[in-house]
Amino acid sequence: MTDESRSLWDREALTFDDAADHGLRDPETRRAWADLLLPLVGDPGRHVADLGCGTGTLSVLLAVEGRHVVSGVDFSPEMVRRARAKAEGIVPAPVFTVADAANPGLPAGSYDVVLARHVLWAMPDPAAALATWIGLLVPTGVLILIEGRWHTGAGLSAAECAELVGRFRDDVLLRPLDDASFWGRPIDDERYLIVSRS
Repeated sequence: MTDESRSLWDREALTFDDAADHGLRDPETRRAWADLLLPLVGDPGRHVADLGCGTGTLSVLLAVEGRHVVSGVDFSPEMVRRARAKAEGIVPAPVFTVADAANPGLPAGSYDVVLARHVLWAMPDPAAALATWIGLLVPTGVLILIEGRWHTGAGLSAAECAELVGRFRDDVLLRPLDDASFWGRPIDDERYLIVSRS
C-alpha cells in the first residue's frame, strides 16, 4: 500500500460508517451481522484477528456481543483512530493497530478466527495475503471471508475466491449474502461469505 492509498482511506473514514453495513447503526442490520458472525466465531473468549477492520464496527460487535478478544488491523490511521474511539469502555477492549492487512504483523499461530470483510479483493497479491492470514490461525482455527464482485467490476467472484481458499484449505463453505438486511438495501451484485475450518 502507498501513501496515496493511505490518504484515500483516511478521507474515506470520514463517511465510512454512513454505509449501513459499515456503521451498523440500524438495529436490524446490526442484528443480521451478529446472527451471521457470532455462531461462526463460536464460544466467548475466542481470539479474533479482524483484518482491514476499518472503523472497527465488526471488532466491537464481536467484543460486545460475543465477548471475544479482538485484534483489529487497518492501514488507515484515521480508520484506526475512529475504531479506538468506538471501542472506549468496552471489556474486553479490542486492540487496534495501524498496519497493512496483507502483512499485519500479528503473531503466527495465535488466533482462533481470522475475519476479513471486503479486503482480500483489494490485496496486490491475494494468494500471498491469504497464506499469511491462514498462518495466523491455530490448527483448529476458522477463516471467515466476506467478499463480493460489484457492479463496477471490482472484486472477486465467489468462484474465484472459493478456488483461492481451496489452494490452502480443504474445507471451503460458500454462502451467498444477498439478503437486504445485511446491506440496508436490496443489492444487484454478488456478495458472499466463505468459511473454512481446515
